[in-house]
Amino acid sequence: MQIRPAEKADLERIEAVYAAARAFMRASGNTRQWVNGYPQRALLEADIEKDRLFVIDDGEAIRAAFAFILGSDPTYAYIEDGQWPNQKPYGTIHRIGTDGAIHGAVKAALDFALQYTDEVRADTHADNRPMQHVLAKNGFVRCGIIYLENGDPRIAYQYSKE
Repeated sequence: MQIRPAEKADLERIEAVYAAARAFMRASGNTRQWVNGYPQRALLEADIEKDRLFVIDDGEAIRAAFAFILGSDPTYAYIEDGQWPNQKPYGTIHRIGTDGAIHGAVKAALDFALQYTDEVRADTHADNRPMQHVLAKNGFVRCGIIYLENGDPRIAYQYSKE
């Protein structure tokens, strides 16, 4: 698997990857996350322009996409029912999704992020049990609950290289 920055020419395939990820979520009982076509094309385009959207290519096609953002995430400033293990600088993996044709996308994204920072955060919906499992399997520790800008709660995780 190769990870590279996403390009505008990739948008159609990236949208197909996210559509497959949404379908998987629905099939596994997660009906409340990534609704109304999230992530929308405008968000993906903005991520590409800011050089923070990446794709995972298996040599045949783009199979996964994720945003990786270095620096503080405002939605992580407040955490309840727990705490962050430290306040070291971190990067965040957001919007990771696959088309289901590969396994190991979270591990690949984590390995990619660890090239830039020793601390990586992520969050997911309480109904997204598969993602909770995959994060824990890859060494992320559940830290508490954060709230998105719209007030929706998410389970927050952190991976520490040390």
